Amino acid sequence: MRRKNAPGAGRVTPKSSQLDTSTPHPARRYNYWLGGKDNFAADRQSGDEISRLFPTAMIAARANRAFLRRAVSYLAHRGIRQFLDIGTGLPAPDNTHEVAQRIAPSSRVVYVDNDPIVMVHARALLQSHPEGRTAYLEGDLREPQAILRHRLLKQTLDMTEPVALLLVAVLHFIQDDDEAVAVVKKLRDSLPSGSYLVVSNATTDFNAPEVVAAYEGMVAAGKNDIRCRPKEQFSRFLDGLELVEPGIVPANDWRAEDLGDPERPSAADVSLYGAVGRVL
Repeated sequence: MRRKNAPGAGRVTPKSSQLDTSTPHPARRYNYWLGGKDNFAADRQSGDEISRLFPTAMIAARANRAFLRRAVSYLAHRGIRQFLDIGTGLPAPDNTHEVAQRIAPSSRVVYVDNDPIVMVHARALLQSHPEGRTAYLEGDLREPQAILRHRLLKQTLDMTEPVALLLVAVLHFIQDDDEAVAVVKKLRDSLPSGSYLVVSNATTDFNAPEVVAAYEGMVAAGKNDIRCRPKEQFSRFLDGLELVEPGIVPANDWRAEDLGDPERPSAADVSLYGAVGRVL
């Protein structure tokens, strides 16, 4: 699972001096699950605690990454040339601009995250194709207007033309359902017709009752910062959009046939909903 921090973290102004290695951060925890080295003891401890409850956490992280890759590829093939990826996470194979620019070298991507380490690595490692452009800004999903007003976003994306808004495994770090929906609405309202929303969110809909009970116990104890949402709640993010087939499904099943791989993890292993909707 991927990205975002606790309430209050992250502003659109640089704050690298505020790096807190004693508090686990989802981007670094995700990096740990994938075998990376850009993480600290608090991230590893948090990751291990969640993995004891969800032993397939690494499978879920990889399935989420594959969903992002398929969604970006799908949209790039259909003419989308602008991408706003909020909750970027640490660089890993097939970053958004790499997938999009393989298909359309002129694609433009703005990455947003609230972890200073993510931004340092992104600026150093994520090099755009010469025909396209990438920009990186430090910002918090809970402050959508600050992101939308940022000069780097305005310099990189033309918000009068279709944009793909990527909120992949990030909304489940906003605990309050109404707040999460309001954030998505503010971002969606800034997009012109023909834009798309790509979204995934953790869920316990596919898990056994004992797993659900254990998850709820971790949340109550403050050991799990992920808000698992049922399908009914997840669908609120897509109200008023035209759903791309196959609609709201387990993220590992979203257009999985595009991979040509008959084997894929189960919905319970991944425990994520995924969907893509078009702005009318």
